[in-house]
Amino acid sequence: MFRRMLLSVLVRQKKKLFLIALTVALGVSLATAMLNVMFDVGDKVNQELKAYGANLNIVPKGTALVSEMYQLDNSETEQAVQYIKQDDLVKIKMIFWAYNIVDFAPYLTTQATFHDKPVTVVGTWFNKHLTIPTGDEVDTGMLAMKSWWTIDGNSMKDDNLQGVMVGEAIAKQWNLQIGDKIELTSPYTQNRATLTVNNIFHSGGIEDSQLYVSLPVAQNLANKVGLVERVEVSALTTPENDLARKAAQDPSSLSRTQWDTWYCTAYISSIAYQLEELMPDVKVKAIMQVAESEGSILQKTQLLMLLLTILSLICSALAISNLVTANVIERSTEIGLLKALGATNTSVAMLILTEILIIALLGGIAGYFIGLGFAQIIGHTVFGSFVQPKMIIIPLVLIMVSLITILGSLPALRIMMFLRPTDVLHGR
Repeated sequence: MFRRMLLSVLVRQKKKLFLIALTVALGVSLATAMLNVMFDVGDKVNQELKAYGANLNIVPKGTALVSEMYQLDNSETEQAVQYIKQDDLVKIKMIFWAYNIVDFAPYLTTQATFHDKPVTVVGTWFNKHLTIPTGDEVDTGMLAMKSWWTIDGNSMKDDNLQGVMVGEAIAKQWNLQIGDKIELTSPYTQNRATLTVNNIFHSGGIEDSQLYVSLPVAQNLANKVGLVERVEVSALTTPENDLARKAAQDPSSLSRTQWDTWYCTAYISSIAYQLEELMPDVKVKAIMQVAESEGSILQKTQLLMLLLTILSLICSALAISNLVTANVIERSTEIGLLKALGATNTSVAMLILTEILIIALLGGIAGYFIGLGFAQIIGHTVFGSFVQPKMIIIPLVLIMVSLITILGSLPALRIMMFLRPTDVLHGR
């Protein structure tokens, strides 16, 4: 009997129930899109922010110790420079959070002269292809980490040992153009290098007064084959919290549970710690201005999406409330008759809730798939990439549909409970 009554209502009230399904679908679609983007936005935002520089700096432990003990500035620290073995750099991609290391680039700075004029020469990887002992292959280098630089000319290659990237200030000072040749001489080793201007770049910083060459060229000028001075690392990180800050001060102060949580979370401090584990002769310094900015932007972005999700659900619940209330009032005669024949408030409420939940579920399923489409539109428009659907959204959608349907039906159920059969059947 219950099933027959339910089917009858679904057929007779199909237009009004369609409006309820449409309301649920719109609310769920927006919530699904926002939740999918919110769960995926961490990597997307971090990837966007990686374009603005590294958040970790690796230096030799001796250099870091001297600098911290005597509070030396950069120029004074150069007198105490030690070096990192170039062969050790593959270990950066062998830590627990290896896949969070987006890019890294080594640097070796040396001095040279051109027509008796001093100039700073920096050797680096531009876009180096590496084979990691684990079998993975990666492309990494400075160009991906300095994407805001304005560079004229063809991209510099790491196997180009005769090319040089010239800073804008140097190019103007020496009146250099792409294709010109320059001869550099090291004042310390007397080693020479004849190079062709491959690029002229603008960085907006001190780099505009420097020359950038392939790492072997700088190593030959400085007579430091196989050595680098420092490494910049760009890593995807989780925003710092109290646990991460406590661990950064003293990892040994953590309990076993805290340690496991910290070590297995991509905090910038845990990534730095793991790098030092594999490379014991280095000191890894977090560039906190970058890391904290990333965390702040990520948290605000996720909060905004969460608020949009909640607001969309509230609006859907209010719309459902109006539609269900109107439906109950329109069917007041039918409900009064059911009560007069002995139906209890509970059984009538179950009938109303069941039909609304069935329609809401259908609307929720449609809204879920529409929401996946919205998520891809947001992903490609804002981040230029695919948003990976999250399976956890499916149970969340079921909970959302049930929640907004029940909450939206409460005012109508209240009206139904106080509806008296004698008043309704007599037209009052």
